[in-house]
Amino acid sequence: MPRLLIAASIIAALSAPALAAATDPPDPLASVMWDALRPELFGSAPITFDDRVIVTAPANAEDATAVPVLADASALGRVEEMVLISDLNPFPVVLRYHPVAAKPVVGTRIRVQQATPVRAAARTPDGVWHIGGRVVDAAGGGCTAPPVTYAAKDWADHVGEVQARAWPPSGDDKTARVRFRVRHPMDNGLIAGIPAYFIEKLSLRDSDGAELARIDVLEPVSENPVFTLDVTPGAASRALKLVGRDTQGGEIEAAIPLPWTQGSLP
Repeated sequence: MPRLLIAASIIAALSAPALAAATDPPDPLASVMWDALRPELFGSAPITFDDRVIVTAPANAEDATAVPVLADASALGRVEEMVLISDLNPFPVVLRYHPVAAKPVVGTRIRVQQATPVRAAARTPDGVWHIGGRVVDAAGGGCTAPPVTYAAKDWADHVGEVQARAWPPSGDDKTARVRFRVRHPMDNGLIAGIPAYFIEKLSLRDSDGAELARIDVLEPVSENPVFTLDVTPGAASRALKLVGRDTQGGEIEAAIPLPWTQGSLP
């Protein structure tokens, strides 16, 4: 699905919304952009506003360039895809998450240009999009503030470096929380003279190469992004592997140890 810009496609959607939208429930966040975003994002697929999709974010953003957001759709059971949305950003779609062998839970930090609804949409196997969200107030300008990464003379030497940690599974679902940070300026192309340059794909894999989760990263994700996922490693895994690439073909690769398995026998 193409990346969104507040431009011709949005204007077209405002003038000719999808027929499915006529039967949609009213937007609980009363967003001025929802009637345009709805057909662009979901086409004619059914949607429902669902309290089981929980978005955790500050009511007032202290830093509009790095607003922490966690989306949790685990109460729905199986989820095939999640979309994180910031309605009033120049690029409303933040990321797409595919929880292949993972819980439908994803966290990151995002840029916001102004006070905006922040939503998570989760698609269940029946094709229905379940949507939850909340309004985040912000002083604004987060999408057009230049990255601070370039203040360091050696910034290019560290692009793609990964810091990560994994926590042991708790409870009966055997999922392990994994958090990783990737050093990257994440330029969104809105700063004059600075072209778009950001991470676009990340895949977390088991030790045998099986994909556990995949993230399609887009422009609103903050520089030096941090991601939080709940995945289910194989019983014999000693480490997970993170691989990815950015829009200039730069590769990202790192091993994330699972400390609680290091001393166990193969």
